[in-house]
Amino acid sequence: MTEEQWQWQEPGTAWRGVGIYHITLTVPSRQPLLGTLVIPNNDPSLARVERTALGNAVVDELYVMCKHYPAIRIFQFCLMPDHLHAVIRVTRVMDTSIRSVIRGYWQGVKKLGRAYTLAVSPEFNSGTINKGKTTTGPKKTIDHGMPTIGSQKATDQGMTTTDQGKPTAEGSNGWAFPVFTERPFIRPLSRRGQLQAMMHYVRMNPQRLATKRLMPGFFRVQEGIKIDGRSFDGVGNVALLDAEHYDVVHVRSVWVKAAEHGDSQTLRDYMNGCVLKARKGVVMVSPFISQQEKQVMQVLINEQHPFILLADNGFRDYYKPSDALFDACAAGRVLILSPWPYDAGKRHISRADCVNLNNMAEEFCKRRNILGFRTLI
Repeated sequence: MTEEQWQWQEPGTAWRGVGIYHITLTVPSRQPLLGTLVIPNNDPSLARVERTALGNAVVDELYVMCKHYPAIRIFQFCLMPDHLHAVIRVTRVMDTSIRSVIRGYWQGVKKLGRAYTLAVSPEFNSGTINKGKTTTGPKKTIDHGMPTIGSQKATDQGMTTTDQGKPTAEGSNGWAFPVFTERPFIRPLSRRGQLQAMMHYVRMNPQRLATKRLMPGFFRVQEGIKIDGRSFDGVGNVALLDAEHYDVVHVRSVWVKAAEHGDSQTLRDYMNGCVLKARKGVVMVSPFISQQEKQVMQVLINEQHPFILLADNGFRDYYKPSDALFDACAAGRVLILSPWPYDAGKRHISRADCVNLNNMAEEFCKRRNILGFRTLI
């Protein structure tokens, strides 16, 4: 997307003007080098991430960035075992772009990452770093609870730090290995409601990861699910494919147009009918594309009815459902299916995809109900 398309910024200040941004920094190997997820009493709502020294240093670097650029304020951040989310605000026009600022932050954490791997290189390269083993000698605990090596502190993974808490490679006999090889992702937030939604998303990251770890079956991407001769990839509860009754949620455009001209009875009756069927145990199936169909899906979520969602794109690595679907997925009330592989470049659903998905939903319900000698309620 070109800079000129960001019309919400002042002309001539693209990426330098007042704005809000979501920043994501990831360890591409997905090793938990930044922290350890802790789930007290197996309760996801209590989940937290205990930081390693590298994790602390990555967070400290955020504040160093703000010190160098006073126009930047941190709204929210969350450090996860293998990535960092931050929501920041640029309060006034800067001489440099936010992309240059984040690039500088990236260069800083890359140095920290190299120092980290140099300090623990034997364990890092042998693959034992993920096991939480310490390779230091006898430990002595001081008042802040961290083991010590002489005048230096060490994490539970054997990394040494200076008195300022920054990783150091001094005295190590290993070699540096890159950790942050991918540039941070920067996403401007411009639409109404995006800021609060993103802050909620960032804040809920530990709880969602805990939920996924406690219930891995419902969040694992399952490939090659065969349905009536067609192959799907899916996330969620595949047991919903064995339900007794199915029906489609497909709002017709003619009903919407009639409602726009004052005749909303047909549309209202159809949407209400979909919910009434769900209340009687029918599993509703749809791509839920139109606003009216999304409203029906939201009622199904609120009332905790099971449903099947046909998605227009496949599932990327480390996929997790959106806010609206996450809890329903964890509870086994939703199955998300896609007949197509993941396309990183796809941004909008096409009309052809809409038609295909609606046809698939209708074919699925028809065949399942007929072949099983089932009668819709």
